[in-house]
This record gives sequence, structure tokens and C-alpha cells, in this order.
Amino acid sequence: MNTTPRPPDAVVEPVDERLPLGTMLLYGLQHVLVMAAAPITAAFLIGHTLDLPDAVTVSLMSAIFLACGLAGILQSVGVLGFGARLPFVQVPGGAPLVIFLAIAQATDLQTATGAVILTGLFYFLALPFFTRVLKYFPPIVIGTMLLLVAVNLIRIFGGLITGRPDSPEFASMGNIGLALITIACTVVFARAFTGMWQRIAVMLGLLAGAAAAVVTGTMTFEGVLSGPLIAVPRPFPFGMPTFDLFASLPLIIFCVVSMTEATGQTLATAEIVDRKGDHKAIVPRNIRADALGSLFGGCFGTSLIITSGENIGIIRATGVRSRYVTIAAGAMLVLLALCAPLGRLAYAIPSAVVAGTAVIVFAIIGVMGINILRRVDFNQNGNMFTLAAALAMGLIPIVVPGFYSAFPSHLQIILGNGLAMGTLTAVVVNILFHHLGATQRRQESEAPLSEAPKENKA
Repeated sequence: MNTTPRPPDAVVEPVDERLPLGTMLLYGLQHVLVMAAAPITAAFLIGHTLDLPDAVTVSLMSAIFLACGLAGILQSVGVLGFGARLPFVQVPGGAPLVIFLAIAQATDLQTATGAVILTGLFYFLALPFFTRVLKYFPPIVIGTMLLLVAVNLIRIFGGLITGRPDSPEFASMGNIGLALITIACTVVFARAFTGMWQRIAVMLGLLAGAAAAVVTGTMTFEGVLSGPLIAVPRPFPFGMPTFDLFASLPLIIFCVVSMTEATGQTLATAEIVDRKGDHKAIVPRNIRADALGSLFGGCFGTSLIITSGENIGIIRATGVRSRYVTIAAGAMLVLLALCAPLGRLAYAIPSAVVAGTAVIVFAIIGVMGINILRRVDFNQNGNMFTLAAALAMGLIPIVVPGFYSAFPSHLQIILGNGLAMGTLTAVVVNILFHHLGATQRRQESEAPLSEAPKENKA
């Protein structure tokens, strides 16, 4: 019998496998292509919504790429209890971006920056108690939040496509045509391609829209190669942050939802890559890395930088489970951030094309919310009223801007933020129906509108 011990490589887990450099870079590029639209659209949204100078917006785009790259490397490497040591990429989340803009519009950018930093610190404070509040964020709350995110962001990016109502170019056929071409190409690519190419249909749609803009003369490369070659983002580009706990409350509330999402993504990814050991034990490492990435991003003027679930599809499609692939992707993002011509090239893409990409991406987020809500039994009184109340309070400030304009400015920060108000309402009403009162009362309140089954767990 051969008793020669197995070589160390034979016991290496797939997640720790070191691939050849060329293969690792190729698969890392896939991750970058899938998530690159998120930093670009985030920078465009902040710049256009808040009327920032072009140079500031380009610098902000570099800062977002840098924060995403460094946070992704931290998640994949894992040091000193930070990072899950899983193949993760990080992105500026859509929901916290909406809240960041709402805070900035209600107060100023310094307060919005302070809110991001306070929320990053709150992650660390809330983590020990996180499991105790998880029960207050069931699928009905998460699904409602995603649906409101989609509606809010589609409204905002739709405004970027049309432009300002007082502008002579308002709702021009050229801009709307570019946006529709971008959306149509994204759908066609998603239908025509399979595997990896289908996963990057959004990025391919963005490139197709940009190509259409070049053909029509809307997009030029003038100024891309002029200026410095190296871009180093400047800390606190909007000035020293202002810390207002009340103004920060919507973002702090969201961070609990973010931790819930991070938990699900960690467990799902650990399962996909066949990670050994207790998967729940690495959840705090993931959340700490999200917190540190958000703190870093906040210092450079961005919103929260959080774990992305977009790359899970790539892992499934390719079967490549090595975390060294996402380390390579993070390094590419850092290079992208520091290479000034690439940032200027991304900024040269017309806003109608970027906004068209964003509209389809955030509509997909809405579909994800609907899919989560499908698991909820709306024959139960409590679930029906939870969703109804949340949509009522969340949609009013979105579809009727200025609804709370007569209220004090501090109240407008929460009441006028449809996402924060809808999510908060869902949490409160869900607690009212499902967590307060005697057990018998909870069972009665949750009984279906039709005849209830004999056994109905609260």
C-alpha cells in the first residue's frame, strides 16, 4: 500500500486555489465588467443631481472605483477579522445612494458625508446586537425596500435622460433615443447570449449605447488624453464633514438592512464555493469589511460601499470559485481609479446612455423585490396592511415631490425620503401586527382573510 502523504495542493479548497496569472486576470476582468456600471452611474447621479463641476464628478468617480477596489481586496484577502475570505466584489449600493442624495439635498454635502461616516461606525456598534433585530426585517420589509429603491431611482435617472424642464434640450428625441437604444440593446444581449456574455449584458448595453452616441456625434473623445495621467482622489472633497445624528438616521436604519443582505450573500457564496466550516462565523468578518469600506468611501465623498451579489452569477456560470480572482478584480479597479484618462473616458459617455443603463438595472432591482414579495402570504391581514402602509408612505414623497415641504426641515429628511419612510413604515407595521400583543392576538391578526388553517404560526 502506498502511504506517501498527499501533496498540500490536493487539500486546497476551491476558494483558496491560485490560478495561472493569465486565467486569473481574465476571470477578474469579468467581475470588473459586471460591476463597473455601478460606480459610473453612482458618480453621474451624484454629479448631475447636485450640480457638481465636471472635474469634481470625474474625481468622485475615481474615488468610488478606488474604494470599491480596496474594499473588494479586503473582503477577498481577509485580515485581522476584516473580510470573509470569499470571492466578493464591492459596489456603491443603490439604496444608500438614494438616501445619501436625499440627505445632501435636505441639508448639504458635508452633512451627507458625515452621515456615511456615522453609519460606518454604527456598523461596528450594531454588529454584536445584529442577530437580535434580524427578525424585524423579514422578506416583506426587504422586498418593499427593493421595490421603493427601483421606483425612486428610475424617477431620478429618468430625469437625467430628459434633462431639466427649463432647459431647451428638455426631453429631446436625441437623448431619449440614446436611452431607449441602450435599454433595447441590453435586453437583446440578455436574450441572445448565454453564460458569461449574458451576465455582462448590462455592460454590453452600455457600450452599445456609447457606440451609438459616437456614431451620432453626441459623444467625443476630446479631452480624454489631455491632463494628468495619474489621478489621486482627494480626501473630503466637499469639505470637513458635519455630523448630524438626526439627519443620518435614514442611512443608519438602512445599514441594518445592509447587514441582512450581507448575511444572505455570505451564506450563499460560501455554499457555492464549498467553503468548509461554520459559514455563519464568517458573517461578522464580511460586515466589518463593509463598514471599513464605507468609512473609507465616506472620507472620499462617496456613499456606502457594500458587498455585491452581482458576482455570484459569474461564479455559478464559470465554476471558478477562487478568491484570488476577485483580488485581481480589486487590483484592476484600483488601477482604473488611478488612471486619469480612463476616468475621463467614462465621464465622456453621455448621461442619457448612463441613465438608460441605470434605468434597466434598477428596474431589475424592483423585479428582485417583487420576487421576494412573492414568498409572502398576502391573504394574511398583517402582511397586506404592512405592504399597503409601506407603499403609501414610501410612494407619496416619490410621486408627489414637495408633499412635506411645509414641515420642519429636520422632519423632511425622513418624511420626504420615500425609501427611508417606506422601509421604516414596513418595520413598524410589521412589528405592530406580528410582534406585539398576546400570542393569541397575533395569531388572530395574522389569520387569512378567508378561512384560516387550524395551525397558523405567528
